[in-house]
Amino acid sequence: MPRILPLLMLVTGAAAGVLIARRDGPTPTLDAVTTHGEWVAFPNAKGDTVRAYVAYPERQGKAPAIIVIHEIFGLTDWEPTVGDDYAKKGYVAIVPDLLSSRYGSTRALGDSARRLVGTLNGDDVVRDLDASYKYITAQPATNAARVGVIGFCWGGGTVWRYAAANPQLKAAVVCYGPLADTMMLRTVQAPVLGVYGENDGRVTNALPEISATMKALGKSFVADSYPGTGHGFLKPGRTGSGTPAAAKAQSVIDAFFTKHLEGK
Repeated sequence: MPRILPLLMLVTGAAAGVLIARRDGPTPTLDAVTTHGEWVAFPNAKGDTVRAYVAYPERQGKAPAIIVIHEIFGLTDWEPTVGDDYAKKGYVAIVPDLLSSRYGSTRALGDSARRLVGTLNGDDVVRDLDASYKYITAQPATNAARVGVIGFCWGGGTVWRYAAANPQLKAAVVCYGPLADTMMLRTVQAPVLGVYGENDGRVTNALPEISATMKALGKSFVADSYPGTGHGFLKPGRTGSGTPAAAKAQSVIDAFFTKHLEGK
C-alpha cells in the first residue's frame, strides 16, 4: 500500500532547522520505496520564503540531485510524485512551489494559480530556483557537483531560463516548454534534452530555430517529438500519456540523466 506522509516544513536558520507540521501544501501519494519525502521552506536572496517538496533516495553515499519545475498551474499533486519517482531512481529531487515566495502556496490560490504563474517575473523565478539549488546542494545526501533540472510546460520554458542563469547545472531537460528569447542560449552551459509532443505545433514549430542556434553556438542540444502525443503528454490525462511513445520519452530522459549526472 502506498504511504501518505505528513506534510512537513523545514524552517532553516543560520545553523539548524526544525520540523513543524503543515497543512497548506499538496499531499502526494509516495512510492513505497521512497520513505524520505518532506516539505521544506528556505529563504531566497530577498528573504522571502520558498516552499518545496524534497524526496530522498535510499542509497549509499551522495546522490545527484534534480530540480523539478512545475507547469503553469503551479505546484499540483502531480509534481511531487515526479520527485518521488526520481528518488526511486536514486536521485535527490527538489520540487519548489514557485508561487510560494509571493503567495504562500499554490493550493491556497485555487483557480487563480494559473493566472498568477503567468505574471511571475523571470528574475524572481530564477532567484527562487537559485534558493532551491542552494538548499539542495547543502544537504549531506547530495552530490553538489551533480545537479540537473527538468521542467514541464511553463516549467520547460523556465528550464531554458535557468540553464542560461546557472552555469553549474550538469543537465537540463525541457519538456514541451517554449523558449522566450534565443539570446539566452548564449549562456547555457549544460547539455540540453528537448522532449516534445508531435501535435504541439505551438511549441515544436520553434525547434528548427532553437536547434540551429544551439548548433551555431557549439552547445549540446538533442530533441525529439513523440508520435501521437500532444502538449503535456508526460502528465496523466493528457493526449498521449500512458502510451508507448510516452514511455519511450521517459526512458530517453532517464538515460540522459544517467549519462550526465551519474557519468554512466
